[in-house]
Parts: sequence; structure tokens; C-alpha cells
Amino acid sequence: MTVVHLGRDRVAGNVAEELRGAAPREVPQRLCDAVLRLLPVDDASVSLRGDGMPVPLSASGERAGYVMELQVTLGDGPCCEAAETGAPVVAADLTSNRDACRWPVFAQQAAAVGVRSVCALPLGDGAVCVGTLDLYRDEPGGLAADDMRTARVLAEVVTAALVALPTAEPHDPGDAGHWLSPLAAGHDEVYQAVGMVMAQLGIAADEALSLLRGHAFAKDTTVLELAHEVVTLRLRFDDPDV
Repeated sequence: MTVVHLGRDRVAGNVAEELRGAAPREVPQRLCDAVLRLLPVDDASVSLRGDGMPVPLSASGERAGYVMELQVTLGDGPCCEAAETGAPVVAADLTSNRDACRWPVFAQQAAAVGVRSVCALPLGDGAVCVGTLDLYRDEPGGLAADDMRTARVLAEVVTAALVALPTAEPHDPGDAGHWLSPLAAGHDEVYQAVGMVMAQLGIAADEALSLLRGHAFAKDTTVLELAHEVVTLRLRFDDPDV
């Protein structure tokens, strides 16, 4: 289904209505809910741009959360490319040779859970990209022209909403970043795990992150779950059995 392109004022008004009465920690999820109402997509997710990897912030459902986390673990996919380039990335059919060759593992695993097409939109601009808005569809094919224009406006509105969020809730100045979702906040462990692997093996941060990703993929788990094992000392990379 194609919807008529909505102007910025109308999109902003719809999003503002969705956010009415929302606490800061509820805003990312409400933004995903608004996206599903304004665009002909089946799922949506929002991620922030972190050091070396996207940080999942919110998702419209379990499948969107899985596909978002999959890109974090692999370090590959439309979301990663959009964050790096600051430009929209469209995968019209993840089962096609073109898109499957761009992101082989991501394309195969995303298609396996029913995601056929992805549109990743940068939050920000070419100079400053703070994250991405990712749109997932069950059917192949890119968004129609009017839908794509609406999606670009939505990305602008989502960016403004996230940037306007306080880093702490009122009367709680010691809880910086309290509005972040548990999933996003949990990614602090990934950075902590990177530091621990660096110390254990005497390697650089990018190499430590690559090791975490590779090990997570080999164990069929996520980087977040593997990082928790490292931080809780259940896994050491200087163990000869690893």
C-alpha cells in the first residue's frame, strides 16, 4: 500500500501526538510506533551511532530487534552503511544477487526471518550522523517515491526528537542517559568487554571488537550476550581454550 506524501508539519504533528505524555525513556519506542502508522512498512528500528558499531535504541517488535542486533554483531548491513556514509541505503530484495552480495550473511539471516527489503535512513546529515532509522518490509521492492519523501521527513523529525531528549530525567541529575532503553544502556558492557579483551591480549580496540564479533557469530549469539560473559569473567580471551 502506498500513502500520499505527508509534509513536514503534518508528520511532526502526528509524531507529537504519539509522544504526548511520554516519559523520556518511552520516546524511542513511541517513535517506532509512529513510523509504522505513517509508512507502509512492517517493522522499524532506531539505532544510535557508537564507536565502531551501532547501538540499538528501540524496535517496533521482536523481529526488528533481532535484525537490528544482527547488524551490530556482524558489523555489516544497511544500518551500518547508512551510519558510515550519512546517506540512505536501500536493499530492495535481500534474496537478490545484488543485495545478497553486498551483505551476504546479514541478507541470508534477515531473509530467513521474513525480512525481504530494508531502507536505512541516516539521522542527521552528511556532516553529522547520530544514528539511523531502519525500515523493514516483508515484501521485496523499495518504497514508492511519495513514501520515500515521507520517510526522509520522518527521519528529520525522529532526529529532532532524540536530540531534544534530556540526558537525565528531572530531579535525577546523577542518572545520565536514564532515558535510554535497557538494550541501548546494556551496550555499555560491549565497550567494557572491548577494554578487557584489549588488556588480556594487548591489542587495539578495533581488533578486540572484531574478535568479539567473530566469537559471537561462531557461537550463534549476539555481541551483547557475549560481552556480558566477558564482563562477568565467564569468558577470557587469553584462555588457551577460547
